[in-house]
Amino acid sequence: MMRNNSLQAIFAAIAILATALLAQVLTPRALMASASSSVSLEKVIPQQFGQWTYTPNVGLITPTEPEGVVDTNKIAAKIYSQELGRGYTDREGHVVMLLIAYGPVQNYRLKSHRPEVCYTAAGFRVSNKSFADVTYRDGVPPVQVERLITERESRFEPVSYWRRVGHDISNGIFENQITRLKYGIRGLIPDGALVRVSVIGLPADQSFQLQDQFIRDLLNAVNPESRKFLIGRST
Repeated sequence: MMRNNSLQAIFAAIAILATALLAQVLTPRALMASASSSVSLEKVIPQQFGQWTYTPNVGLITPTEPEGVVDTNKIAAKIYSQELGRGYTDREGHVVMLLIAYGPVQNYRLKSHRPEVCYTAAGFRVSNKSFADVTYRDGVPPVQVERLITERESRFEPVSYWRRVGHDISNGIFENQITRLKYGIRGLIPDGALVRVSVIGLPADQSFQLQDQFIRDLLNAVNPESRKFLIGRST
């Protein structure tokens, strides 16, 4: 009996040591942000392209601070180093709101907020979550976007968004965890970008069709490096 207890203690100690060593080995150390962080969103996202023209002073819902972040250094505690919020109007007068937020560190503590969280924090009801593929060019993979319906009083705002993590589009909580783990095993801390488009006041189907057209026009208007910044390798 004594021997069994001793063996269990030894195995437990070995397991603890192995776990500690594995955690040390797998701790990401290299930032992927060196190239992307030099991108200026104000410069790379055109104010006019296709049928779309920049429209100032639209009421965008902006990202919120991450839950559970306790840090006296407020700058280090922020998720995003850059944010761009704009409205664009097409020839028929429809307004699409675009928000792009870039963060150099997308790890398990500081990860980009889902729009569900931001809209809920702003008092919206969020429903009808779904996924869709947006094809913007023949011969390349489509962009997978996440759809939401958000409502607050008289404001009805369907939303489409995606998140780039490292070189991948990664939507959904589980998929994000797997993506960050994939980079973590390679010793990399991925950067990330949130791209969100929304429309106020149109029925959901019409709103999503308009958003898809806007996404297609935007991705075809920017240069390859800017497109890579927005959606990763599949350009």
